[in-house]
Amino acid sequence: MNIRSNKKSEINKLVDIWYEGSLLAHDFIDKDYWKQQRTVMAEKYLPMSETYVVSNEEDVVGFVSMVDNYLAALFIDVKYQGGGYGKGLLDFIKTQRRTIQLKVYKKNNKAVDFYFKNGFVIKEELVDEQTSEKEFLMEWNKC
Repeated sequence: MNIRSNKKSEINKLVDIWYEGSLLAHDFIDKDYWKQQRTVMAEKYLPMSETYVVSNEEDVVGFVSMVDNYLAALFIDVKYQGGGYGKGLLDFIKTQRRTIQLKVYKKNNKAVDFYFKNGFVIKEELVDEQTSEKEFLMEWNKC
């Protein structure tokens, strides 16, 4: 497992990983919403974030994007989920921060469980304005 800063030439690959992962993890949200977000992800969110990719011997298999202490995105290619890449990226980011906050959809049980297992706690329940879905604001603090 290799973790490094992303390259601009990898933006389209990261958007593809994000899009496929979003469709799978958020099947309770209309697919058109995710299609509409692709350009914004490529042109705004990824460029403004501190993004690291994780790769195996052949290819980039996932990424994490941070904005200050906010974990804006953590996505693993659907073909590689469950292989420890997400935990590897999260552990990597934890070495660089004293606190991390994120938002996760309440219905995304797999992700909520993942963050619980990795030391995050729910700070607040919110409603995402764009999707009207309930989400948790979660936080991790270095001991």
